[in-house]
Amino acid sequence: MTLLIAVGFLVAGLGLLAIGGDVLIRGAVSLARVAGLTTAVIGLTVVAFGTSMPELVVSLLAALKGQPDIAVGNVVGSNLFNLLVILGVAAVVRPIPVHSAAVRVDWPVVVLVSALGLLVMRDGVVDRAEGGVFLLGLVAFLSFSVWVARREVTRAEAAPAVERIEPATTRTGRGAVGQSIALVLTGLAALVVGGRLLVDGAVDLARIAGLSERVIGLTIVAAGTSAPELAASVAAARRNHADIAVANLLGSNIFNMLGIMGLTSLVTPLPVAAEILHSDAWWMLGSAVVLFPLMRIGRKITRVDGALLLALYGIYLSLLLFRGR
Repeated sequence: MTLLIAVGFLVAGLGLLAIGGDVLIRGAVSLARVAGLTTAVIGLTVVAFGTSMPELVVSLLAALKGQPDIAVGNVVGSNLFNLLVILGVAAVVRPIPVHSAAVRVDWPVVVLVSALGLLVMRDGVVDRAEGGVFLLGLVAFLSFSVWVARREVTRAEAAPAVERIEPATTRTGRGAVGQSIALVLTGLAALVVGGRLLVDGAVDLARIAGLSERVIGLTIVAAGTSAPELAASVAAARRNHADIAVANLLGSNIFNMLGIMGLTSLVTPLPVAAEILHSDAWWMLGSAVVLFPLMRIGRKITRVDGALLLALYGIYLSLLLFRGR
């Protein structure tokens, strides 16, 4: 495969992932509406799950095709990209007040699951038993999130979810269920095809450029699959809903580790490269820990804080590319 074809596969794959994820969310939200779920619950579960579907499909396909460095690198790289780049950009666009109930809960859980991920990688593989434990942890977290949503999420905090959910509800009445199911199936098909193209393009690009699959997974693949979170967070910051963007990013990191790593390793055990274990996974944990002084209720994540987060990612990326050939 030539460089041009590899890049074309990457671009086409990313495009299909973006389209498929959006279509899937529209259908899933409509089904959730029909089922009578509240806006807060839909925002914290259905929408959060939908925005992480590109990462799930790509990691699962990469693992099944025998590219575990892309599968694991996508999860670790997406978590780094969420906290250092997306949160950094959102804070630069507009300082982020920290007062959401979800932040008080989600940030400690992000630190916990990052440390747990590092722990299970220590023997060089994430096996099926560990994947099962991750999925059980995800079920427990989602159950708790729904409980919090019903008891503590205010109308103001639910506003960003409303803005995203209302346009996604395509119609009501007798045809709503059939149309919603069709959207879900179409979205899943686009995600699968897009994920296949992205993985194939990433593998060939790594070979042509002389980079490891680990580096491609941690950078291009991770950034590409995190594009929905980037767009949503910047939009939320502009609408003065940046604190909810923080909660969504933290929730995405939790889902990436517990859901994506869990399901992928349950399907097929995931070998973990020594470089990921000894470097990238520690950066993932460190990016969560470094948020400690920023997550105090009542303060703001300032533009300076955002610039520092972006600078940290720049340092990480420089070291990764310098050592990744």
